[in-house]
Amino acid sequence: MNGDARARRAVFLAWLFAFLLSYFFRSANAVIAGDLRLAFGLDAERLGLMTSAFFGALALSQLPLGIALDRWGPRRVIPTMMLAGAAGALTFAAAGSFATLTLGRALLGLGFAGVLVGALQAFGAWFPDRRFATVSGLLVGLGTGGALVAGTPLAWLAATVGWRAVFAGGSLLIVAAAATILLATRERPSAGAAPAGSMPSPAEGSLGTVLRSTDFWRIALLNVFAVGTLLAVQGLWAGPYLADVHGLAPVRVGDLIVAMALGIMAGNFASGALADRFGHAPVAMTAGVGFAACHALLALAGPGAPVIALGALYLAFGALGSFGVALFAHVRAIFPRHLGGRAITGINLIGIGGAMLVQWLMGAIIELGRGPAGGYDALAYRPAFAATTAIGVLALWAYAPLVRRPLAGRPPAGATDGRPPSGPPPRPAEGTETR
Repeated sequence: MNGDARARRAVFLAWLFAFLLSYFFRSANAVIAGDLRLAFGLDAERLGLMTSAFFGALALSQLPLGIALDRWGPRRVIPTMMLAGAAGALTFAAAGSFATLTLGRALLGLGFAGVLVGALQAFGAWFPDRRFATVSGLLVGLGTGGALVAGTPLAWLAATVGWRAVFAGGSLLIVAAAATILLATRERPSAGAAPAGSMPSPAEGSLGTVLRSTDFWRIALLNVFAVGTLLAVQGLWAGPYLADVHGLAPVRVGDLIVAMALGIMAGNFASGALADRFGHAPVAMTAGVGFAACHALLALAGPGAPVIALGALYLAFGALGSFGVALFAHVRAIFPRHLGGRAITGINLIGIGGAMLVQWLMGAIIELGRGPAGGYDALAYRPAFAATTAIGVLALWAYAPLVRRPLAGRPPAGATDGRPPSGPPPRPAEGTETR
């Protein structure tokens, strides 16, 4: 293995470590929801609001984060932010009130806000564009293994040492991951990047250029469905749904959350590779239709459903909902390299903001359906999943025009790194502003 290959492997593994932790912390509340309800007297709406603070802080940081990444690079920016995540884990572990619990959750979201987009920015420099979606899918697929630890293992740890000890110990791992990124990731241009002194001037593009693109908003809305609803369910409501509607015990709930996590891993592996081969839009549209069907089935499933059927549905939910990497690659393909940080963080902002909104909205809808005895049943959860199904249908309808174009993201003939070959520039995608 030559030095360049070793360096790429070190970069990949450093970001993978951080993303594993990010996925663990964002998913943990689905398993410890019962403990948090008992310890703090939380109803469904307050539980959803507190958990969504992770995504709220993550979303609010995205636009300044994109500018910072384009200016200073991920190696400097992301480890600094992760120290806030370590503080958040300690705050969450020591919380004695709902407000402190929410603050800890928000600090965790801020700390991990840049891990995914920072990794994508680093990969853009270290890997050729024709492999971008594949490598990104590999990162997210392996990184979602953090949700495996946030399933059955977390349920066991919470019962053995308590959830507070888990979060306190996790703060040390966050610091270790930040140090790993700092040591392993060297900034350098990729082989296809423009030489020094030839980068476009600020007048040739800005955040406004990104936000004026019609195609950006088509992709962003579908990202609300792909990322927003997947994280809202996996990060919280997947657990209470199984306990409240189907009466499953905590460890069995953890087992099915693991099934969803395995589906997410497989889906990310597949969607990245398929997007590089067949195009971003066809892959995203096909997976999105199946994902919407899974939401509808969760709305229709009632008490007494076989556990094996629920496990299969959770597995499919995770696999079909994991097409976000195709959308990241899609939006990156329609903007020039120097706007890559802004474009990626832009759709991430909207997707994560959607996760916060959906997570809270589902809690509010579920609370409205609370039974006279104080419990939650299928009638409480059914309209919540009907709402997420409707979000999916709307998003797919808006994205559909992109599917009818030539396969988005396929490298043009003669291109060496996924960018257009030399010669006249290609016609920009409809709705994409050029400056």
